[in-house]
Amino acid sequence: AMAAGWPELEAAARERRRELALAGPAVAERVAAGGGRLPAALLALPLLQSLELSGCAALRELGPGLAAALPALHTLVLSGNALGPAGLGAGLGGPLPALRLLDLSGNGLEALPAALGGPGEAPGGAPAFPQLRSLNLSGNRLRELGPGLARAAPQLQALLLSGNRLRALPGGLLPPAAAAGPFPLLSRLEAADNELEELGADIAALPALKSLDVANNQLRELPAALADCPRLKEANFRGNQLKDKRLEKMVNGCQTKAILEYLRAGGRGKGKAENAREEARKKKREKQQKKDGGDAEQDELEEASKLLVKVLHVSENPAPLVVKASPGVKDVRPFIVCCVLKGVNLKPGNALKRFLTTQTKLHEDICEKRTAATIATHDLQLIKSPLIYDVRPPEELKITPLGRKEIKAKDLLRQLQLEAEEQRKQKKRQNVSGLHRYLQLLDGKDNYPCLVDAEGAVISFPPITNSEKTKVRKDTQDLFLEVTSDTSLQICKDVMDTLILKIAELNRSTLENKEDSGSDNESDALCGPVNLNPRQNAQPMNVPLAVEQVRVVDTDGNLKVLYPSKTDLTTVSSLLTVIR
Repeated sequence: AMAAGWPELEAAARERRRELALAGPAVAERVAAGGGRLPAALLALPLLQSLELSGCAALRELGPGLAAALPALHTLVLSGNALGPAGLGAGLGGPLPALRLLDLSGNGLEALPAALGGPGEAPGGAPAFPQLRSLNLSGNRLRELGPGLARAAPQLQALLLSGNRLRALPGGLLPPAAAAGPFPLLSRLEAADNELEELGADIAALPALKSLDVANNQLRELPAALADCPRLKEANFRGNQLKDKRLEKMVNGCQTKAILEYLRAGGRGKGKAENAREEARKKKREKQQKKDGGDAEQDELEEASKLLVKVLHVSENPAPLVVKASPGVKDVRPFIVCCVLKGVNLKPGNALKRFLTTQTKLHEDICEKRTAATIATHDLQLIKSPLIYDVRPPEELKITPLGRKEIKAKDLLRQLQLEAEEQRKQKKRQNVSGLHRYLQLLDGKDNYPCLVDAEGAVISFPPITNSEKTKVRKDTQDLFLEVTSDTSLQICKDVMDTLILKIAELNRSTLENKEDSGSDNESDALCGPVNLNPRQNAQPMNVPLAVEQVRVVDTDGNLKVLYPSKTDLTTVSSLLTVIR
């Protein structure tokens, strides 16, 4: 009777499941009907190691005894509910000794629950979350944090606080003059999109801090103490109102290392060391007797540090690539955006591997595990134009997927679903993992979408795979990029914008690393020592990638989409200079 109306809980108990995810409108309705509480049957699943309960605007309290009932829990995701500190308090009242990840994002929390060191924290005693590694508190309404968190979760490695109302960081997080350093393992601290006016010098008391994000706040200055964070590698200070204009420029264009060096030297006009260094540089420059003034050179080098992309207009292209969309796609996967990207360099080192990893990351994040949109990248040289975006019945659609033999779409899908199911069983999961959720997008469709080249070969079968025939290789220089979605055209464009930005970033870091061996390439006067012979090596850094517009037309040749149009690539314009 306890589990009435909760078949998921009955199944979990029966199958001795380790994982349980409850989300979506049906769950939200049942929670609301239960007075905004969790069903008691949940407390009868002591084997649970991972519990997700998200997106229930009605969920106001966890109910007492949750911690005591689920001692094996290592992952607890409670995002997008309406859990206040009191509603969390009862459930998180006891210690969760095995918990490693706790996600409380998007709950409208104005204070932390007592168990996490919020108001009413019990003094002394053992930490409530001795194993907690990752705590996500983003998208709440927290104004301040107290020193209790360091006591409650001493092993914390990642603390995510973006999208709150914090005024100061670390603020009250660090206990005053603690004997042992608090948060000895904290390596990732994110507090973008808050109301931060102060970044305190005590940030340097975090010995393991590797990555710091305080973008989009109201910081006027950065403490020199940041340079004393021994492990700080990545820092994002963009979108603040820094008084030091040179620093503001560096924040938008330079590596973290250069910014920290600048802060260590006490900024411009302070610090004797910096002045002495400036003097030495000046003398060297005079010695070289540069013909053009240093200023012009500095501007030029500053420009060189930006990522450049040149848009090649369809009209300038003697043989532009066209994609014809057949009418059938509108019932299956209606939206497609394509373009050509010329001048990528995937030869050196692990550049190709990094390119593929980037694509996987975008699939995970912005594409929502491929369910919102899917990317395919092809070697332009291997594509026979014109292309047709078409639909075919599952038993007629044939493709040679990446790394596999030619196969019918129907069989490929069955194969992939079996593999996903195998993995689910192995891991004792309730649902197929996120990676495989996109396999369900084609369930019950009579036709499958595909991109077919002029020779009739299927080069892409979204959202499942693209083809071995047009696979990107180390020596690929020109790419054909495609993004498809069954959700909206805008998401295709947003994903494509981001994909181009990421490839431009990869391309630049490849060029930088490739030239590293030869000479000091921090040639940007703003971001490091002045390079005395910029002509030699500033040039290749700045060969812009060229994006060629690609049109998608209907069968009568009427334009459906042109990418990139004037309004595209604007979302990434702060990081990318587009020459149109």
